[in-house]
Amino acid sequence: MSVRRFMAACLLVMGCGASAVQASVVIGATRVIYPADQKEVTVSLANQGKQPVLAQVWVDTGDPLETPDAIKAPFFIRPPMFRMEPNSGHAVRLTYTGDPLPDNQETMFWFNVLEVPPKAANGASVNQVQFATRTRIKLIFRPLGLQGNPNDAFKQLSWKWVTGEGGQGFALEVTNPTPYYVNFADVGLKVDGVLKRNDDGGMVAPGATATFSLAPLQLTSRPSGDVRASFDVIDDAGGSSAQEAPLVP
Repeated sequence: MSVRRFMAACLLVMGCGASAVQASVVIGATRVIYPADQKEVTVSLANQGKQPVLAQVWVDTGDPLETPDAIKAPFFIRPPMFRMEPNSGHAVRLTYTGDPLPDNQETMFWFNVLEVPPKAANGASVNQVQFATRTRIKLIFRPLGLQGNPNDAFKQLSWKWVTGEGGQGFALEVTNPTPYYVNFADVGLKVDGVLKRNDDGGMVAPGATATFSLAPLQLTSRPSGDVRASFDVIDDAGGSSAQEAPLVP
């Protein structure tokens, strides 16, 4: 079996459970922004482990089971596969192929790093278990000429009460009229100045709506008084800031 097919098989076996295993290779960002006018974007990786690893990098279109041998995303990656020594860094270059993408809003992809540890040395315990681990972060392609500042897009969101899933409980629905993705570390409520944290995040796509369940808050009735949406919004650099907004009728 080729190395490429072996790593693809590892991915299929892992599914989405890779996060349960501690990765040695760390990506130097929490998200990648690709401005359309850039010839290429560089992503830094670091092997913080004590062993060399074999790493493979690819971009998928949103399906976490999309394997490296079935890439559909319009990006070239150099190098797509390489060895990383312990305590070393490596730069990966992304180049947009020019395939048509919407020019009036951002498009989201996912940047993947799969690492495979070296084969156990002769004489190692036959009971030793080794895992291939995968890290996956957002890659946002940003066209030229979009109106507004992406880090201020949250200011244009509108929030309202809705019934929870299956007609049970409460939720918040957010509408995003901007051309940018808005990402949240958490979404909750502020009632008469008291913060009720949800600790569940997510995102809302350009020109779309998203619903955030308030079930973790265990509300028995809709709060009265001064009730506002409270959320931590994540900026391009990966930092978060606490924000709040009124609820529309």
